[in-house]
Amino acid sequence: MRKRLFAWIYSRFERRERKALAGFRQRLVGDLEGDVLEIGAGTGANFEHYPAAARVVATDYSEYMLPRAREAAAAASATIEVREADAMALPFEDRSFDAVVSTLVLCSVPSQQQVLAELHRVLRPGGELRILEHVRSERRWVAVFQRAVSPAWGLIGDGCQLHRDTASAVHASAFEVITEERPDIPGIPLPQLVLTARRAT
Repeated sequence: MRKRLFAWIYSRFERRERKALAGFRQRLVGDLEGDVLEIGAGTGANFEHYPAAARVVATDYSEYMLPRAREAAAAASATIEVREADAMALPFEDRSFDAVVSTLVLCSVPSQQQVLAELHRVLRPGGELRILEHVRSERRWVAVFQRAVSPAWGLIGDGCQLHRDTASAVHASAFEVITEERPDIPGIPLPQLVLTARRAT
């Protein structure tokens, strides 16, 4: 029921979000080649930005997102296979992918560290993890507000937490952080994180 509710809610503001984040999605995936895994692909908002050289396996744990994701995959330049899968326990062999993409996913998974460990496992050495995520504000009063409203928002947002410190979680994982920025994005009220990390070995 929670997954169905979130899919309905997301469909109501998806167009605005796509427009606001389009440039960042392009930066995130526009130069990727080879075997790419995208977790939490949702309705496929990233798909139009992948180049033809990318071979993408796109997953989401919500069956209510997958029909629209498959439509987006069919219209994309890249070869994209859409599969139902949980990022907490990915059904892929070790070292299967050249890159992994996570867009607005780590806010809602039960354990960020478990998901990051799974992403590290399925990446090949030298492979990159690319993240676009809303995160806890560095302004204390905003962070306090985010924490206060997160329990209620999580009920309608399929577990989404507004106050997670995702950058710290990546720094504490086995990944090597390469770039990290926190841009202000017009039309998006929440603080954002754009981060690239690498599996060194």
